[in-house]
Amino acid sequence: MVEQHLVSIERACRVVSLARSLWYYQSIKDDAPLIEALSELAEQLPHRGIDTYYGRLKARGHPWGRKRVLRVYRQMNLQHRRKRKRRLPSRIKEPLTQPVTQNVTWSMDFMHDVLMDSRKFRVLNIIDDYNREAVAVEASHGFPAERVVRLMDRIKLFRGKPSCIRVDNGTEFTSKAFTLWCKENNIEIKYIQPGKPTQNAYIERFNRLYREDILDAYLFESIREVKRLSEEWRMDYNKYHPHKSLMGLSHLRFKEEHLNIQTMKE
Repeated sequence: MVEQHLVSIERACRVVSLARSLWYYQSIKDDAPLIEALSELAEQLPHRGIDTYYGRLKARGHPWGRKRVLRVYRQMNLQHRRKRKRRLPSRIKEPLTQPVTQNVTWSMDFMHDVLMDSRKFRVLNIIDDYNREAVAVEASHGFPAERVVRLMDRIKLFRGKPSCIRVDNGTEFTSKAFTLWCKENNIEIKYIQPGKPTQNAYIERFNRLYREDILDAYLFESIREVKRLSEEWRMDYNKYHPHKSLMGLSHLRFKEEHLNIQTMKE
């Protein structure tokens, strides 16, 4: 009436028998805390209903009545069931320390590239954090968790196994096959926090060198070429690459020096 017939608010309220105080009334209730609490419950328990949510709010000591909770619940459209999104468990940030001996902590990570015919392949890099030894540089077109486990079994025969492995949250490392293998071999898995590659800095530095020397330096016609060049590079890296953290020595030279010092002490 006010907008279309241009009458005053006083006359419009009198015509519809509405008190002007009710027209000017503005609710002072703040539903923000209730909305936040319901959002948290909906995230944790997306398949529950108003009765569960109200009961939990009441158990936590919140003063909101059921009618108010129901009103906000409907405003947020929480009565419509939502598909639950699978989430990773929270990861704890751990300091990146250098072990005092080998086979304490290994770091693992995947790299990606393509052949000349545009076929994709992946490379799994594994290093020992103690002396930065390149334990394995394995290339393949497909690298499911089962293949990772087979590779680890093969390495264990001639190299032994670590006490723990530091990895990201890739599906190969969170899969049942890999986690079960680690459990059976008494190996602790240290997952870095999602989106924090610096928490796995040792393998990230190794990846950079491998990409510069191999992946960015050659055009590959077949996966066989990738494997051959990668193995040659791994042997050269272990024998000659100097590490600042190892007093400028290569992995093998540092290992020899360490053994000589232990022999002298004995």
